[in-house]
Amino acid sequence: MAYEYEEAKRLARRELWKGSVGRFGEEDIELPNGRRITLAVLQHPGACAVVPLLDDGRVVMVRQYRYAVHKTLWEIPAGKIDPGEPIDQCAHRELEEETGYKTTQLISLGSIFMTPGFCDERIHLYLARQLRPGKQALEQNELLECVTMRFDEAVAMSESGEIDDAKTAVALMRARRHIERR
Repeated sequence: MAYEYEEAKRLARRELWKGSVGRFGEEDIELPNGRRITLAVLQHPGACAVVPLLDDGRVVMVRQYRYAVHKTLWEIPAGKIDPGEPIDQCAHRELEEETGYKTTQLISLGSIFMTPGFCDERIHLYLARQLRPGKQALEQNELLECVTMRFDEAVAMSESGEIDDAKTAVALMRARRHIERR
């Protein structure tokens, strides 16, 4: 049986840094058992990630260089939610900006926390179907290429560990489950 803990109480927060990915600080908290501790926490605005599925069953994947891990990763299009932006609008925007495709069918696949040990980032996952051409508009810091492949090939790459980007691996698995149910 899983135990649900009461929420901890934040006693104080000291912001140490504010930047493009959020706000980093230290928080003094009181745990439900009364113990007081200090934790480092990155407050993140959240993000969306989209599995773009073409009518012929191929998926549009992104090969993107990620400096933090010094590696080019297989990913699905994704990006941060802008202030005040509706979540589904972010998904539509990121899909078109990164792949050059628009969609008329966006299906929620739920959401995930990426690194809950120190960050509150929640990524909302979607499956996009009924794709049509749009206009790619990469940001200055994006070094990526779009590659189409069979959906089952992408899932196999995720299962084997060749796709090691967590949001992509989870989204592909959830998309497969959604497709199999239909």
